[in-house]
Amino acid sequence: MPKLFVLDTSVLLFDHNAINHFEEHDIIIPITVLEELDKFKIGNETKNFEARNVIRFLDKLSEAQEINQWMELGKHRGRLKIMMKTGELPLDAEIIYGIGKNDHKIINVALCMHQKSIYEQVILVTKDINLRIKAKALGLSAEDYKTGKVNNIDKLSEGSYTLYDLDATIIRDIYLNKCVPENGLLSTNKFSNGYYIFNNCSQSALVRYNGQTDTLERVEKTYAFGIKPKNAEQTFALDALMNDHIKLVALQGVAGTGKTLLALAAALEQKNKYEQVILSRPIVPLSNRDIGFLPGDAEDKISPYMQPLWDNLKFIKSQFKGNVKKSKMIEQMEEQGDLSITALTFIRGRSLTNAIFIIDEAQNLTPHEIKTIITRAGEGTKIIFTGDIHQIDTPYLDEHSNGLSYIIDKLKGNELFAHIKLEKGERSELANLANTLL
Repeated sequence: MPKLFVLDTSVLLFDHNAINHFEEHDIIIPITVLEELDKFKIGNETKNFEARNVIRFLDKLSEAQEINQWMELGKHRGRLKIMMKTGELPLDAEIIYGIGKNDHKIINVALCMHQKSIYEQVILVTKDINLRIKAKALGLSAEDYKTGKVNNIDKLSEGSYTLYDLDATIIRDIYLNKCVPENGLLSTNKFSNGYYIFNNCSQSALVRYNGQTDTLERVEKTYAFGIKPKNAEQTFALDALMNDHIKLVALQGVAGTGKTLLALAAALEQKNKYEQVILSRPIVPLSNRDIGFLPGDAEDKISPYMQPLWDNLKFIKSQFKGNVKKSKMIEQMEEQGDLSITALTFIRGRSLTNAIFIIDEAQNLTPHEIKTIITRAGEGTKIIFTGDIHQIDTPYLDEHSNGLSYIIDKLKGNELFAHIKLEKGERSELANLANTLL
């Protein structure tokens, strides 16, 4: 017998195509969910676009079928029904948890179907952790939306690899020739644009694997607009950021490891290759001070959220106090619009051609939002995502389901993609203390 999935609003706002991801099983959408989608349909944020797409999908589906009856979703798929009311229930979530809250009405729909016992299993699907706990407390099966989730988080921690006790002649050949055949040295950890530290008792070499030529290329420590890498991982990061063949870079690491600073410095160093440098980050309101409640015009509203990006730009400017030409060049880029800092809200719909696009705090984006950003890339564009997958600031994402984890999991080993995890904090001893012990 098929299973029955009851979908919460949070699932449809996370992925408007979620209805098509339950294979042959049946789906129920409570009428309460439609009412909540109606509230989200106006606006320019991702959740507003998702809500509108779900409503359009249901409207199209109902053109040939009765929406209050079971509707066929297609070949090898189950059915969909909008459930209007539940009637009296022996176990009522509104009586137990409180009357009038939409979450409790959604639980009641799942309880109603569970008590009819015509399905092998009735499962409430929601990205709201508290709603899952409430449902389970009433004996219901409840789970997170699993499509796009990354199961093996340990795999994302492997930003580079160290090979020990190598023959000294291998390291010597890498220094002499700068490029040597791979010849089975990497064994199971072999993938395009993978970074490695070759080590023996007396020498070491930093190496990148080129999947197109099946060779190991020496990675040299280079400066980028006055910023010098302070450790092996930062050296790897700059190599990927400055490589013309790598079009998409993910820099992962805790606060203070230099992710955003390196990305910005590399972008400025390559200013002659690109027509525009764009920096952005998702707006995540704190303490319920939403962007709509802040004073001023659009630029004034987003300014507090973009301040960390301005801080990094200010730090780079400070490296050129004695060099007026370099400092003025940055100011000129800002004035001419060649260097801009903006909110991701304003990126939707644009086509980015011959630009380098840096997205900070990418762990606060959904997989669908990440995909939307990447599809904005035109010819000659390079995209850089930075973030820490363990530091999520949005309520319906976690380390398994955020967009940064998703692209690292899906694209690792692709010839256009590179992933580096920055391990060592370089901001200050105090910042390192907080990351380690607090």
